[in-house]
Amino acid sequence: MGTLNMLGLAKRIGARFLLTSTSEVYGDPLEHPQKETYWGHVNPIGVRSCYDEGKRTAETLTMDYHRGAGVEFTFECSSSICKQMFQIRFGGGISNHLPVSRTGHTETADDSLWDGMQTRSFQYVSDLVDGLVALMEGEHVGPFNLGNPGEFTMIELAEVVKETIDPSATIEFRPNTADDPHKRKPDISKAKELLNWEPKISLREGLPLMVNDFRNRILNEDEGKENK
Repeated sequence: MGTLNMLGLAKRIGARFLLTSTSEVYGDPLEHPQKETYWGHVNPIGVRSCYDEGKRTAETLTMDYHRGAGVEFTFECSSSICKQMFQIRFGGGISNHLPVSRTGHTETADDSLWDGMQTRSFQYVSDLVDGLVALMEGEHVGPFNLGNPGEFTMIELAEVVKETIDPSATIEFRPNTADDPHKRKPDISKAKELLNWEPKISLREGLPLMVNDFRNRILNEDEGKENK
């Protein structure tokens, strides 16, 4: 509904419209890596379907407004984002591995590890922002994959967390969620060619920045409670 409302506004005032979609539109992909031309492999009635199909519907609405009402738009599908702007309790592949405690200790436990062999690609927020700016300053419609093609298994992610954040942390395996994609890796050839864009910050570079931000905000939150 938010997308529909904003598309109506863009039509009325002649604004350029940006839709930030998600790699979840590809579902549990049968194509690897995933190109923008891939239609996806999604369970329309599964436990993840509200999010998957909601984003797919937003893309459909945007294309219909473009074709039928002449709304100028562009949109992108981003991979998981390693970013300082996460809410501390945001449920994501990176942040689920980094529940930084009040004592500063980090545990690498995740409720979607399963056997740890499913893969994801992680992107730092500043790289995404650069890509979105390039997208809006250009004249291309999209969609564009704006993600980091570096691919990690979940067990590799947990090991990187241990290596870069806390070597004493333990890895805990728990049951996986239904319809969890087995693989995820964006093909960014189109963005590199048409937008002259590609990510610059690796997972190992972005993780310490993210964790430091988490810790600072937790400390500030605790200090605020003490001062009340």
